[in-house]
Amino acid sequence: MWSNPRIPYQMSSDRTPLAPLDGKPLMVNVVVNIEYWPFDRPMPRGILPAPHGRTPEPPDVPNFAWVEYGMRCGMPRVLQILGERGIKASAFFNAQVADVYPSLADAVVKADWELVGHGWFQQSLKQADDEAAVISRSIERLERLSGKKVRAWLGPGMGETLDTPDLLKANGIEFLHDWLVDDLPCWMYTAHGPMVAMPYTFELNDVPLYAVQYNSTDEIVKRLQATLAVFDIEKDQQPRVITFGLHPHIIGVAHLAHQLSVALDLLKARDDTAFLTSSQIGDWFVSVDGTNGAAVMDRPPQ
Repeated sequence: MWSNPRIPYQMSSDRTPLAPLDGKPLMVNVVVNIEYWPFDRPMPRGILPAPHGRTPEPPDVPNFAWVEYGMRCGMPRVLQILGERGIKASAFFNAQVADVYPSLADAVVKADWELVGHGWFQQSLKQADDEAAVISRSIERLERLSGKKVRAWLGPGMGETLDTPDLLKANGIEFLHDWLVDDLPCWMYTAHGPMVAMPYTFELNDVPLYAVQYNSTDEIVKRLQATLAVFDIEKDQQPRVITFGLHPHIIGVAHLAHQLSVALDLLKARDDTAFLTSSQIGDWFVSVDGTNGAAVMDRPPQ
């Protein structure tokens, strides 16, 4: 039997070696989560607890202001930092951002970032009244915004129901970041055929780093350096994907934006590193793996 209904277990050391892309064994995916937190709803997360021990109720002005600052001031910084270095991000994009923050949406499209589905607004699919409708509506709005097919997805908060991968596959999604079980893409089962489970990150993600664990400002650089120390040993046997999970209201504040610049410059100085978006990494994997997901073609044993 499998440990879960989607991905068969395999030790990473047992995986067939994959040819690196253009001879560069380190692939870096810079992910920027661009989200709409409605003012009249409970905030998905908070930087400041409600006073007097009460549960925050709308309007939650301090925590709304936290994320709104990111949309106003953090996003221009992140766009500039990446643009100056010629890096195109994967924009994990709440589709309603296109209507609530249209100038920001236009700037992302102009920067030629890949739009990755991330729900309608920042609400878990577990809480959606009609999950299938949210998925199809979100994909349609992003495709109308960019004029390009949406090929990848990360659920808000990585929330899924038992049906989510099947619904996503039925809507044309090829690459899913919710199942971050490996340093490389791997195949996963859906009722409509194989899908690629993509790497994401908890460790180089600014939410755990700074909003949960309250690390020092330079923690993202120290973790990158430690990650590279290990991957430099492993990359001769197997390529590795480094993903940054970023949010403009966190990494876009001044002191952390500086650390992002330092981290990216460390990677840009290397000759074994390529900056790629989600679908570019997914396409590389499908090509070099060559199996088309044959191992997950059938329903997993129960």
